[in-house]
Amino acid sequence: MLDKPLYTMEEAAQILQVKRGTVDKLREAGLIRCLKLGRWKVRAEELDRFLREAEGKDVTDPFNVKDIAIEKAPR
Repeated sequence: MLDKPLYTMEEAAQILQVKRGTVDKLREAGLIRCLKLGRWKVRAEELDRFLREAEGKDVTDPFNVKDIAIEKAPR
């Protein structure tokens, strides 16, 4: 669980270690649900949910999410 119940988009970007624009794209693609209280905000639970559901996926392009292929080490 994260420290606060509600984060600004800038704080969410810091938590996810991405740029603010990436968080905006995740919101626009519907991958992160946000609310607007003056400015866009995201709940800590929503960031936790996103991280769980995005595990094993490539969300570089939030409008075209792909499963990450697991590569086996050569024998």
